[in-house]
Amino acid sequence: MSWSGFKKAVNRAGTSVMMKTGQIEKTIDREFELEERRFRTLESAANKLQKEAKGYLDSLRSMTAAQTRIAETIDAFYGEAGVNDGVSKYYRTAVEDLDADTVKALDGPYRATVLEPISRFCSYFPDVNDAIKKRNHKLLDYDAMRSKVRKLVDKPSDDVQKLPKAEKDAEVAKQIYDDLNNQLISELPQLIDLRVPYLDPSFEALVKIQLRFCTEAYTRMAQVQQYLDPSTREEYAGGFLDSRVEQVLQGMRDLSITGMSAS
Repeated sequence: MSWSGFKKAVNRAGTSVMMKTGQIEKTIDREFELEERRFRTLESAANKLQKEAKGYLDSLRSMTAAQTRIAETIDAFYGEAGVNDGVSKYYRTAVEDLDADTVKALDGPYRATVLEPISRFCSYFPDVNDAIKKRNHKLLDYDAMRSKVRKLVDKPSDDVQKLPKAEKDAEVAKQIYDDLNNQLISELPQLIDLRVPYLDPSFEALVKIQLRFCTEAYTRMAQVQQYLDPSTREEYAGGFLDSRVEQVLQGMRDLSITGMSAS
């Protein structure tokens, strides 16, 4: 920071303190305050959307990776018993293909059509915040000069040039502040209104990508289902699967090895 910048920062800090103590009257602009609140709402929502969009892609990868791991574990659990019908192998192949083909194929389009456009939209916020910060600094400068003029009016100085100079400085400060303030009041609503047409294509892409993933997952699982025991499917559909599972558990309890710990 330059010496000039440092002095401005110190003066503005002093002005802020005097405003809090009531020594300097603060300019209130309800119109700007409304637009700034609307922008803050947009900023918060967009940043959350960016975070959740990235989280969705990460979760998709994690889910298919977890499916692959459980498929590998089930295949190992069945062992040679699964060789007869091959269902565990088919299931493992289906989830591996879903992870290798579908998810990896969707990664690039998702980044290009969803994640990157949202990130670009959020990348404008630092510039907007810098403009708001500059506007607030210029408002402090204007209020400080306005206060100086009022003091000179209330208590005239022996130097007759001080009041005209202070009034001129206050007018210049007001013009700089008004220009920035009016620009923000005009452009902040435009930025907020642009969010819908800007994000609509990304929303449509997200829906299509989700549809493709769900369709692929359903198709692959439906193919696995045909290798399941037909009687198991019928019992599940008829609500009798619980009784069958209980019969198997009772058979396990009847084994002498399961009762050894009680003796």
